[in-house]
Amino acid sequence: MTGAARICPPDLADGWPVAAPGDMGIDPALLAGLAPQFEAWTDANLHAALIAWRGTLIYERYFTGEDWAFARPLGVVAHDATMLHDLRSITKSVTGLVAGVARDRGWLGDLDRPVLDWLPEHADLRDGGKGAITVRHLLTMTAGFDWNEDLPYADPRNSERQMMAAPDPVRFVLEQPLRRPPGAVHVYNGGHTTLLAAVLERASGMPFDALVQETLLAPLGIARAEWVRYDTGMAMAPSGLRLRPRDLLKVGQVAVGGGRWRDRAIVGADWIAEATAAHANAQGLWFYGYHWWLGRSLVGRRELRWAAGIGWGGQRLFVVPELDLVVLALAGLYGNPALQPLPGEVVLRRYALPAALAASRRPR
Repeated sequence: MTGAARICPPDLADGWPVAAPGDMGIDPALLAGLAPQFEAWTDANLHAALIAWRGTLIYERYFTGEDWAFARPLGVVAHDATMLHDLRSITKSVTGLVAGVARDRGWLGDLDRPVLDWLPEHADLRDGGKGAITVRHLLTMTAGFDWNEDLPYADPRNSERQMMAAPDPVRFVLEQPLRRPPGAVHVYNGGHTTLLAAVLERASGMPFDALVQETLLAPLGIARAEWVRYDTGMAMAPSGLRLRPRDLLKVGQVAVGGGRWRDRAIVGADWIAEATAAHANAQGLWFYGYHWWLGRSLVGRRELRWAAGIGWGGQRLFVVPELDLVVLALAGLYGNPALQPLPGEVVLRRYALPAALAASRRPR
């Protein structure tokens, strides 16, 4: 047995069962190259790689690299399990799960209810077709607003940058003209998430960050979290959450485990199935669910479907229900959009998927 087979993530008493890959039937040789590759490939600036298989944490590795806390430079950081890390737009997928809890508890109700019914203080913006925008349109990013996040964030015309600077971000989003009828086309838009958070605040009677803590983080045993906030004080639901890597991996385990964390139901299994089903065509060959991206990978001529939370800078949280597999890659590629997708894809496709697929073919 190689040394890699004997390397077991430490038991930090955080709820994660831990095991060495070899003890779970994973061929350690299939994971052995991961750390050396990223130690040599410094341009990838990978900060963390974690893999959970069948509900057990089997791989955990941290790296040293330059990092930021949203807009604040941290310099070169030797990352470890104790440190908070930007989720960036994986925060959107967290928001999608919290919406499911809100529906389970009867707070949210009909997803086809108009958004402006929840936000009567903005009723003057109902004209021009905006009265037809529903909560479901927010979840699938199909409301139809004229919005452009493809421009660099340094460009003052970037819609998300304008929303962040607005005195009232919720109203800013609602003031944008409709370019398409609601429900017609998916356009990636953090404003949808800001509106969704405002609806969830109204439905639950709680500030959004308190709602996330009460419905999702606390049941997962997550006590440490930080939020970036708008000037109004509202937590930035599109991109503002910071968590420890193991804690974010728990969110992925909820998604892959039908809404459960170990023996506790967090969100209904029907919501997980609905949220990770295809509701809209998205960029490239991907589909979009309820704030989750949906894609597929080919491993040994076998197609494996996954859902993912994806964040700027190279943040990737993949859940592969067919293999009961969760894969997390966190990086610091905030200034390199072209390279951002690659570290997470390498961790998933070169290492985690082949290892889990080979092990799943063996009898338990």
